[in-house]
Amino acid sequence: MSGEQDAGGFIQGSAPGARGDSIDLAHATRASGTLRLPGSKSISNRTLLLAALAEGTTQVRGLLDSDDTRVMLEALRKLGVALSPGEHEGDWVVTGAPAGFPVKEASLFLGNAGTAFRSLTAALALGEGNYRLEGVARMHERPIGDLVDALRQAGAHIRYEGREGFPPLAIGPCAARANAVVGVRGEVSSQFLTAVLIALGAAGGGKRIEVAGELISKPYVEMTLALMARFGVRVEREGFRAFAVPAGARYRSPGTAAVEGDASSASYFLAAGLLGGGPLRVECVGRASLQGDVGFAEVIAAMGGEVNVGDDWIEVSGRLPLKPLAADLNTIPDAAMTAAVLALFASGPSRLRNIASWRVKETDRLAAMAIELRKFGAVVEEGEDSLAITPPPGFAGGAASRERVAVDTYDDHRMAMCFALAAFGPVPVRINDPGCVSKTYPAFFADWARLVASP
Repeated sequence: MSGEQDAGGFIQGSAPGARGDSIDLAHATRASGTLRLPGSKSISNRTLLLAALAEGTTQVRGLLDSDDTRVMLEALRKLGVALSPGEHEGDWVVTGAPAGFPVKEASLFLGNAGTAFRSLTAALALGEGNYRLEGVARMHERPIGDLVDALRQAGAHIRYEGREGFPPLAIGPCAARANAVVGVRGEVSSQFLTAVLIALGAAGGGKRIEVAGELISKPYVEMTLALMARFGVRVEREGFRAFAVPAGARYRSPGTAAVEGDASSASYFLAAGLLGGGPLRVECVGRASLQGDVGFAEVIAAMGGEVNVGDDWIEVSGRLPLKPLAADLNTIPDAAMTAAVLALFASGPSRLRNIASWRVKETDRLAAMAIELRKFGAVVEEGEDSLAITPPPGFAGGAASRERVAVDTYDDHRMAMCFALAAFGPVPVRINDPGCVSKTYPAFFADWARLVASP
């Protein structure tokens, strides 16, 4: 699609938020400035659920406005939770239902929002009602058997309505088992452990959770524990192997709960600062952040960037070519996608490992990333839990080409956002279905246009 170049760094072929269309990115030469990040999706949906389960009224500040948070808000409304907008944009007032959700029978459509689907499955399954949970076709391909098995150990009644181990689910009243030990597998998704922890905190606790296998994405569990503590439930733990939710646990509103900026979304702009010289600063995440993806700053430094970090900001400067990266990125699986695109600009091969969780995300991200990187001339070896990426010769600082590369996004917001970085290379870039970014960052392309300069 052709169009007139916008002053802010992309060629306007279609509205950036349109679904099923495309956007052509102008060749990027510099990136600098300051960005106040939208709220964290992971913290937003956890905070909404905790507030809904807590005694009292919570003022939620800075909630992310995106597809995934709208899914959670709509589900909580259908379950009878009192919700109303606050005085300022991004603020919500949530009146908790500590005795359980008022609506005891409901059918919930949860799209492709994994944080909403997993956590609500657990919260509802340890309650008293009858519910049906479904989502888009891709959600019905994302495994949930490990979570269901864990909840059944606690007395939950859950039935698969389709393929065994996958949504949609039918949930009945729980027959709680006193002093049960709940085993949760940790290799597929840390969201399963998060869901059980939050649900047990609302169901009175008194149970021990044991993790089988190696737990992935540990920082997300740390985030969950910190947020539960804000709402008055402190979990005892033995590292990442076992957790005990105290008997008599119940959530109490902290009064106000602020949502920090999204560290995964920060990765795209930190990477832009590295490729485009900088300095580029992101605000609302930093040294004091709850999110593991602030660790992406270490990736930037390893690839040759200059990084400065404050309590609630990170600033990056850099230059090409980048240093190759060889790293275990298990703790930052979402931001790791950004590192894969940065590998196009490295002076040699990079290897990203321990990222098997990519296969059960919004799409099979290992396969999708390999396909799209090859379109730019990279040699990519796709392993079961790794990617080895040899960049095309001359990609960093090479002469501009007229041949455009169209990136398919697989209805995956992170594919669209991380491949915007390829615009710093010599090949014109088209992003198909740019509206998929509405899942977590509807304003992404507008912010990109403001911070990224073109000739």
